[in-house]
Amino acid sequence: MTLREILTSAVSRLTAANTPSPRMNAELLLMFTLECDRAYLHAHPERDLNAAEQGRYEEALAERARGVPAQYITGHQEFWGMDLIVTPAVLITRANAARHQLESRVQFHETDLLQGFEPNAFDFVVSNPPYVGESEEDQVQIEVRKFEPRQAVFAGATGLEVSALLIPQARSVLKPGGWLVMEISGTIAEGVRGLLAGWNDVQITNDLQGIPRVISARVA
Repeated sequence: MTLREILTSAVSRLTAANTPSPRMNAELLLMFTLECDRAYLHAHPERDLNAAEQGRYEEALAERARGVPAQYITGHQEFWGMDLIVTPAVLITRANAARHQLESRVQFHETDLLQGFEPNAFDFVVSNPPYVGESEEDQVQIEVRKFEPRQAVFAGATGLEVSALLIPQARSVLKPGGWLVMEISGTIAEGVRGLLAGWNDVQITNDLQGIPRVISARVA
């Protein structure tokens, strides 16, 4: 099969499987299979794939069609211009710091939220905590529900449980005037706002779909 033919077939297959952005995913997995960039795909539509290449691509497509996130298939995720190594369990932080020559600028600590840090230690605390309530499980994308670590997604019954622990800890470790910035969902936005009573400049920012996505607040 040619690149054009196999891409057309892959897009149809991923569309039928309700995979988000089927064209992008089909191209990404083919780039991974052939170890090439997108420009190569578009410049060589008549190139024939050999049997081994077709077999590898079929395996990758099958995994994506059943919901495995593309980054877990390829082992890579682009973020703000950086190519990051990932696994299904965790971002490989130290390996990525070394690849991008950030070892001298980044420190890693394994803690339970912010426990163990000294008071007034930070100017900013930026967090993407678990914030999905268990009652919302059926509304979560299959990629997240089936293949992400459960403790990284679900906070508890209401979705507020981790935020309720994190916010007072952040208040303790932030310097006066320091900022807490957290990812949230629309479901818990007002609940988190309530947990930030007594903080200054509480602001909720929507994402591109108009859904509350980030809340920020400043220590008095």
